[in-house]
Amino acid sequence: MSSAQKFNVGIIGYGLSAKVFHIPFISLTPSLILHSIVQRSPVPGNSAPDDFPTIQHFTDASALLSDFSVHIVIVSTPPNTHFAFVRDALLAGKHVLVEKPFVPASAQAFELTALARKQNRVLCVYQNRRWDSDFLTVQKLLRDGDLGRVIEFETHFDRFRPEKPAASWKADLSIDNGGGVLYDLGTHLLDQVFVLFGMPTTVSAKFVNQRDGKLVTGEGEGQEPDSVSLVLSYAERGMLVFARAGVVCVEKEQVRYWVRGSKGSYHKTGLDPQEHHLRSGGKVTDAGFGKEDVPSYGRLCIAGADGRVEERACETVKPETYRRFYELFATAVESGREEDVPVPAIQAAHVLAIIEAARESAKLGRDAAPVLPTM
Repeated sequence: MSSAQKFNVGIIGYGLSAKVFHIPFISLTPSLILHSIVQRSPVPGNSAPDDFPTIQHFTDASALLSDFSVHIVIVSTPPNTHFAFVRDALLAGKHVLVEKPFVPASAQAFELTALARKQNRVLCVYQNRRWDSDFLTVQKLLRDGDLGRVIEFETHFDRFRPEKPAASWKADLSIDNGGGVLYDLGTHLLDQVFVLFGMPTTVSAKFVNQRDGKLVTGEGEGQEPDSVSLVLSYAERGMLVFARAGVVCVEKEQVRYWVRGSKGSYHKTGLDPQEHHLRSGGKVTDAGFGKEDVPSYGRLCIAGADGRVEERACETVKPETYRRFYELFATAVESGREEDVPVPAIQAAHVLAIIEAARESAKLGRDAAPVLPTM
């Protein structure tokens, strides 16, 4: 990338994501310059102007969008606001990076994808967990054929959090808000599945409120599940994918992946350590950032020619870290090419179609096929 070309970045929203996942990586990307932040109501102890006194600050997004010196807008606000912010930023001629979940509905995602193409601007969704080292390990195992043909793929975001959290978009299943566990954690799970296997033939879903011990069969107030279990069928592969997120899972080490193939299997517990390091005040430049220790490695079982199964530790690949996402995003902005975007909006639109099929399945009690809107 040419070191001479620089892009000013404006951020809408000043919550955890902006502070932990975006601003630190902007500062490490040579072609990106943190230019401005929109924070509606700064207060002592949570004030962007106090934290970054040398850049510009706004309390309204329209002021940022009308600033011609801003080249890139990062939308880091609740998902029910994403569509309007992304649309307005694209119409203002900005490149856009938007937090996941992209927007509440796949039709909106396809509309914004078409608008970005019309405006000749880059539109990228922040699915950073494509750069989790354990996911990169799974990709390598499948790419190298170590497991043979995949029979079943199991992916989890399970936790032991029996107490109900405070109200937020993450606890609201309303399609208007793009909230709830299916959009929050499910988006991560399904994005990784989409990267590996593409679109499923059908989806079967069960929504459960594990804290209250009841199956959720409808939608609306009082029908927000805290846990989901999905089965994605891939008819051409003869393969099933199980994607689960639960909150009453009493385990010393929570399952992350369990991949079963015709030649072997891979079992992994624990989460990629990058988010924990960042939330704890660590930096990507710290020695060993994102690297797992030996006890955290997954277990690999391989069937020999004699039918015996050998089990051994499977070293987690060297982390590329979330810094790689920003390197690729900056490259895409410079080139202006959709094919260079690390997480193109069109891919996020496909993932939203899978989510919508899951909602239909849970509501109607039958399999549902993802439906892609026309652009």
